[in-house]
Amino acid sequence: MSQYYVDGFVIPIPTENLELYREIAQQACAIWMEHGALEYRECIGDDLEVKDQLSFLKIAGAQPGETVAFSWISYRSREHRDEVNAKVMADPRIHALCKDGKMPFDCTRMAYGGFKSIVAS
Repeated sequence: MSQYYVDGFVIPIPTENLELYREIAQQACAIWMEHGALEYRECIGDDLEVKDQLSFLKIAGAQPGETVAFSWISYRSREHRDEVNAKVMADPRIHALCKDGKMPFDCTRMAYGGFKSIVAS
């Protein structure tokens, strides 16, 4: 994969909700991959107490009892991302994951952005 496009996410999550987050993320992964994403990763903070650098805890605004998810989805290009995301957003399964107060985090605190790769292996 020499050049690709990535959607990136940084999300503060209450640690008590991590299992629910993992369950929802696992289902979301299957949906994104089915619709053409190249890679889907969900990572939970493990070594976040850093010195002399800006920590993910700080940039995410994590409160006591929260950790941080660092996640990304890879695509062939921005155009491919737009095509895949349109299919995902039209899929009723993705909306079902967000209903009934199931969200294990506050969506308004999630950081998101699209990134064009400049180095890849």
